[in-house]
Amino acid sequence: MKFLKVLFFLICVVATLSVSAQSSEQLKRDRDRLTDELEKLNREYNETVNNKKSTLKQLNILRAQINLREKKIDNINVEVRNLNSEITENTNVVHSLEQQLKQLREEYKAMILFAYHNKSGYNKMMFVFAAKDFNQAYKRLKYLQEFAAYRKRQAGYIEEKEKELYGRIVQLDKTKEEKRNMLLEQQKEKENLGKERSNQQKVASSLTKQESQLVAQRRELQRKIAAATREIIRKTLEEARKREEAERAAAAARAKAANKDAPAPAPVARKTDSQVLNATPEAAALSSSFLGNRGRLPWPVTNGIITQGFGTSKMDGIVVDNDGVDIRTSSAAAVRAVFEGQVRTVQDIMGAYMVVIQHGEYFTVYSNLRSASVSVGQKVSTKQTLGTAATDAATGETVIQFKLYKAGVQVNPEPWLANR
Repeated sequence: MKFLKVLFFLICVVATLSVSAQSSEQLKRDRDRLTDELEKLNREYNETVNNKKSTLKQLNILRAQINLREKKIDNINVEVRNLNSEITENTNVVHSLEQQLKQLREEYKAMILFAYHNKSGYNKMMFVFAAKDFNQAYKRLKYLQEFAAYRKRQAGYIEEKEKELYGRIVQLDKTKEEKRNMLLEQQKEKENLGKERSNQQKVASSLTKQESQLVAQRRELQRKIAAATREIIRKTLEEARKREEAERAAAAARAKAANKDAPAPAPVARKTDSQVLNATPEAAALSSSFLGNRGRLPWPVTNGIITQGFGTSKMDGIVVDNDGVDIRTSSAAAVRAVFEGQVRTVQDIMGAYMVVIQHGEYFTVYSNLRSASVSVGQKVSTKQTLGTAATDAATGETVIQFKLYKAGVQVNPEPWLANR
């Protein structure tokens, strides 16, 4: 029974370490990706430091760096927690193996002493011939043979446990060293984060009046995009309700014509926006498929980083409310649909295009496009190109905004996108 408990414990430990290893591999890939993106931003920032006209661009790069640096620190925190868990598990395994090895050695020592006291062939023969009958003598002889074989196996078990114990100790030392390196890297990242925040304050305080106006213009652009998006969703809902009411009225008229004495139908409760948008089997299936791909949707650009997240944040003393995510990408990058659906609008807002696509009850919005290659009513497939990203002439930056709505309600789109 004791052996079974130990075996069960070791199986659980191996399973836990296997899952942890998989998670650690993903975390390491994420950390390496963040490091690469930070290095690219750092090179670009250094190119703009001596350019007075690029002050706003420097500020935006610093914001992106700070955002990525914070993500990397969070990533390292998770990795350190995983390493702590791995160290604890390996320590427990080492203690368990030490106890097993101690028990095996004690048993082996007892066998050796027994064999020493009974090492002469005379004693063995006396043990066999002292049996009451032939059957007992045979069993005693088999016992002696099995005892000798068991002693050899026990020596093999001890050797195996010693090797396993040594391997675990080596692995434990390696994990502890990895943890020390991770903590050093974390400290370095925190120092860099502090420098970047300090630079951000300096750059923000040096913004000229003209550059401050550019910031205000950008906020106005975002307001207009949000208003246009809400309007197109409102119209889509209104059209869907009108179709539903017309179909219900037609059905009631047919029923009345078939049976003139039938009582008037009871009033129907008003459906929710989601129910209206999912009225047809096709729309309901599309909504379900879109929801089923949460966390796996492709990014609207093949290469990009999020420079401003969803929700309310404070930048340079100004409270900013963002109902989407800003994605920094390369010049003239292709902007693509994250899922199949139907184009609801293509609008020019302050010199840049905005495209809205409906996916059942969900709507995705792609704004700040230099050009658009789709039209209203067109059905698009996943990853189909919608247009190209626009570059701000004043800052030299190429940033698109991606938004997600569920039946008119703003949703944070970042958790819906696949890991890069």
